[in-house]
Amino acid sequence: MKMEVVIRLRMGAEDAHYGGQLVDGAKMLHLFGDVATELLIRRDGDEGLFRAYESVEFLAPVYAGDYIEAKGKIVKEGNTSRTMEFEAWKVIRSQPEQGPTAAEVLAEPILVCKAKGTCVTPLDLQRKK
Repeated sequence: MKMEVVIRLRMGAEDAHYGGQLVDGAKMLHLFGDVATELLIRRDGDEGLFRAYESVEFLAPVYAGDYIEAKGKIVKEGNTSRTMEFEAWKVIRSQPEQGPTAAEVLAEPILVCKAKGTCVTPLDLQRKK
């Protein structure tokens, strides 16, 4: 089953956790959780549960005002487990040095985070076989 889910979201001032409007890396994991939930709903008809991350790599900074595209896909299936791979890409960069509302669409998106994890949908909750 080939299926990919994409969520695009603007990071707001409320997402900035550190000086310089830097967004906490945990925000990317939050987005991956939302992607995983949608994948499980589409695959199993149930939200399932996130069991564990096998790996997480933070690769570039994210700032308030940046637009992030979070992607995920199921790469392996067991009876109840779904192994997924995730990527978060910066597609629009805020440019506060150019002005308070300045931004640019990136010609080449920047990979800011990638991860691999496993979710579980109990057999009795799987509505799609």
